[in-house]
Amino acid sequence: MITVTPDYYKDFKCIAGDCPDSCCQGWEVDADEKSLEYYKTLDGDIRKRIDSVLSSDEFGNTIFTLADKKRCPFLNSENLCDMHIAIGGEHTPYTCRMFPRFINSFGATREMGISFSCPVASDMMFALKERAELVSTADSELPELNEIDGEVYYFLKKARAKAFDIIYDRSMPVSKRAVKLLDYAAELQAELEPYEEGSEEIEFFDVFKNPELINPEWEEKVLHGSLKPVPDDYYNESIMAYFVYRYFLTAVFDFDILSKVKMAVVGILIPACFGADSWTMHLWSKETEHSQYNMDRYKDLLKNAKCLNTEKLKEAVQLS
Repeated sequence: MITVTPDYYKDFKCIAGDCPDSCCQGWEVDADEKSLEYYKTLDGDIRKRIDSVLSSDEFGNTIFTLADKKRCPFLNSENLCDMHIAIGGEHTPYTCRMFPRFINSFGATREMGISFSCPVASDMMFALKERAELVSTADSELPELNEIDGEVYYFLKKARAKAFDIIYDRSMPVSKRAVKLLDYAAELQAELEPYEEGSEEIEFFDVFKNPELINPEWEEKVLHGSLKPVPDDYYNESIMAYFVYRYFLTAVFDFDILSKVKMAVVGILIPACFGADSWTMHLWSKETEHSQYNMDRYKDLLKNAKCLNTEKLKEAVQLS
């Protein structure tokens, strides 16, 4: 198996109780099957405590019932995990062990990264001054079975390399790079599959009014948001690169390249509209990328909302 990560990935380290925003608060945590089987082998108070908070959500997933203020029932007063303390971090739910990491699997290749949803990860990516390079390592793990089209995968992989070159081309302003990236994505989309941009009427700022609210601070940011020019700051390179790295190759599953690139361009509009800092990106990501309900809605709007069509996004990023 080949594992790919951005070069900064190795530098990430959770700061646990010192974190300014707990990842153990605000959202439900699924209890994966492997962890549930392990919990059955436990006894004593921790077993009773685990059993007492297990429930099911509307999708039939086993979850931990949240405590007051949407806190995980194992999050103590020092913002540390009692389950981690009692049985070790390796036995906490898969979601907890992985956060804020994400994984995309493509048969013999596994791509991993960190998400803006974590304040520490967001600070790291926001502070980057140089191009993030991808690092590949190989191990003896067998490739996963998959049904992806190999030809499409290598087409996308080659195209993504060019997309990164556009993003990091400092001979032109960030806004021009975003426009060029959209044009390039439209060309790629035409080669792969027809794509009809939608005409759904929704105001641009309403796109960010997620039905599932995790942090009221995001609601306030949206309420007071206004579109400002996109500056030529390094953080905008990092934002576009993050979205292209995380989502571009997943077009091998749905043949939708253009929506993935639209996400990268909307990404640099987020700090332009709501606050040019890593905290704003953290709030957006936690609200959107880590809520299945909000993310499904957002993906639909990327393709169907008139305010997010290619020409409208070009206008938005070129605002003078």
